[in-house]
Amino acid sequence: MDAIKETHFHFPKQTGFYKGKVRDVYTIDDKYLAMVVSDRISAFDVVLPEPIPYKGQVLNQIAAKFLHDTSDIVPNWVVTVPDPSVTIGRICEPFKVEMVIRGYLAGHAAREYAAGKRELCGEKLPEGLKENDKLPEPIITPTTKASVGHDEDISKEQILATGIVSPEDYAQLEKYTKALYQRGCEIAAKRGLILVDTKYEFGKADGKIYLIDEIHTPDSSRYFYQEGYEERQRKGEPQKQLSKEFVRKWLIENNFQGKEGQVVPKMTPEIVNSISDRYIELYEQITGETFVKGENKEVLTRVEDAINSALRNL
Repeated sequence: MDAIKETHFHFPKQTGFYKGKVRDVYTIDDKYLAMVVSDRISAFDVVLPEPIPYKGQVLNQIAAKFLHDTSDIVPNWVVTVPDPSVTIGRICEPFKVEMVIRGYLAGHAAREYAAGKRELCGEKLPEGLKENDKLPEPIITPTTKASVGHDEDISKEQILATGIVSPEDYAQLEKYTKALYQRGCEIAAKRGLILVDTKYEFGKADGKIYLIDEIHTPDSSRYFYQEGYEERQRKGEPQKQLSKEFVRKWLIENNFQGKEGQVVPKMTPEIVNSISDRYIELYEQITGETFVKGENKEVLTRVEDAINSALRNL
């Protein structure tokens, strides 16, 4: 099967190109971004050697659905989704913070709590919590957007004191973040899921704030299954997650965690196809819709033609 490992397109009025771990982003006429969500997969900050068929389509279509389903809360960057693996949208100047919101003590927050911290990004945490417990109310724990290295935790007070975001804009970002998370939780609950934590990115264009990038995908969010959540918490058992954790687990079992000297285990066709099947399962569980595979023969031609056609209509 063809999968999108990398792209090397040249579009009319193209003024820039950026290759991320997963996305290839083309700047058009300094007004639009044509984002191709490739089938590359990363884990432990390493892009694995084999692409995963349909993975890009899964992420792009989940993001497109949830951006559409939250457009009454905040305007977003999307102009058109001309292909299952492509989104074209307006260029925004990104805010230099990611708005992370947490409803449960999981992941990074749980590790900090276990280390004895009772404050995260200026937010106080009560005593007596266990990993994966629901928090009294959701907390916003922003991170800086690092151009090099890892993102760092930062508090609202530090953001305002350093002028990274103005007080007026930050107040709006907080309001949007809480409303988006509330909507995300409601959508997840209908699917038998718990939206544990997630992150949102925002940008500005012509003085207006827009929601940018992907939202509520398994790559940007953590989901638990509702069924059995309370019982697992009572027994102190790990929660059943809906995420790409299964990929990391396979790598760890094969002695790879991205450390120096470690070699990525061989990605056989069976392994690649099993990961592809899991991503399709994720799509159907999160959206409640049947996944329709995009034509993946001559997939690069399909994607290029779709972008060219859409650009002619902008």
